[in-house]
Amino acid sequence: MNIPRTSFPRVVIIGGGFAGISLAKQLGKQEVQAVLIDKHNYHTFQPLLYQVSTGGLEPDSIAYPIRKIVKDYPNFYFRLTNVDTIDTEKKCVCTEIGDLTYDQLIIATGSETNFFGNTDIEKYSMAMKTIPQSLNLRSLILENFEQAILKSDFEERNALMNFVIVGAGPTGVELAGALAEIKKGILPKDYPDLDIRQMKINLIQSSDRILPAMSEQASAKAEDYLQGLGVDVWKNLRVTNYDSDLVSTDGTVTFRAATLVWSAGVKGATIAGLDGEQFITRGNRIIVNEFNQVKGFDDIFALGDIASMQSEEYPFGHPMMAQPAIQQGKHLGKNLVRKLNGKEMKPFKYRDKGSMATVGRNKAVVDMPNFKFQGVFAWFVWMFVHLFFLIGFRNRMVVFINWVYNYIRFDREARLIIRPYKKIRKP
Repeated sequence: MNIPRTSFPRVVIIGGGFAGISLAKQLGKQEVQAVLIDKHNYHTFQPLLYQVSTGGLEPDSIAYPIRKIVKDYPNFYFRLTNVDTIDTEKKCVCTEIGDLTYDQLIIATGSETNFFGNTDIEKYSMAMKTIPQSLNLRSLILENFEQAILKSDFEERNALMNFVIVGAGPTGVELAGALAEIKKGILPKDYPDLDIRQMKINLIQSSDRILPAMSEQASAKAEDYLQGLGVDVWKNLRVTNYDSDLVSTDGTVTFRAATLVWSAGVKGATIAGLDGEQFITRGNRIIVNEFNQVKGFDDIFALGDIASMQSEEYPFGHPMMAQPAIQQGKHLGKNLVRKLNGKEMKPFKYRDKGSMATVGRNKAVVDMPNFKFQGVFAWFVWMFVHLFFLIGFRNRMVVFINWVYNYIRFDREARLIIRPYKKIRKP
């Protein structure tokens, strides 16, 4: 990898997500040689991917170059590659561009879409975990309407305008709300020769309420907002299969839809070498102790979505969200300095700052530890928090200007088919 030798201990970080970047900032000016490895050269602000998918933002406004983040840190290196395996005996990371030994290894690979073993759904549905996937979805949505104009068959045309979103967590709810606003304010102008009223947005949740991780008050209000926007909310319904055209469920209802977006779950993105049964628990996450150390190792740590730190309060590990990842990254950075200086590490304690979701223009729900609220004020709080956690002044300004413009003009300028997406269809 062409990393110079040094007398400083080498800390290798795999993953440039919230956890990896948070840790990198803590180690940036410490007496360590830090090497950050990622398969992309940018950090993605995943909570706003749905806005890229629906034309509200361009991808460069929610992405930030990793090299720019670490450029002022001495003894810090970035390598663009994919990690194939970890050799724990040789203390070596094996990648596509070569091998690299480590003194301390941190796994912050995050999560990936969980299709729960359903190969047809995985093959024919759309995921939304990365910027390329979001761009694919944006292209497909717009291409569907272009195709719908050309169809004389009523059922084929409606299938192209029928969207099924599986999973009513924050991602599913926010995507459904964004599509509903596009249907209401944008598509009738873009496609005057198409009856947009036939467009259907179906949000399917297998449990008895949407946003199950939030309060019942937030769930009920979010459902009211969605129904007011014309979204069909289906609860206690599980999608069992999708053949690129027909959505099958465990009930009597089926949907004919050209687009199914799968946001029903995620799982840890493990790496070969640390993916054995002795390391992995529920959700394909790596078992760690209160110091984020991987079970059985003193020199390997896991952070964020990939890590399962089990306790009485969190028997299945912390929520797979940005805040636990950011807090774990900061804490481990301080702990590594203590460890390398021969001091005792301190256990991690998660501070729950709450959760939130937006359901469209002037509509959001916020759950704080001691306070819950909804509506316009919650929407402004949601915007402020997301702007605050974006990396880079330019990104904050671009996103803010886009939001102001979209709010005033009720428009989404980024509804562009930059690269056509050819959806796989069942023969």
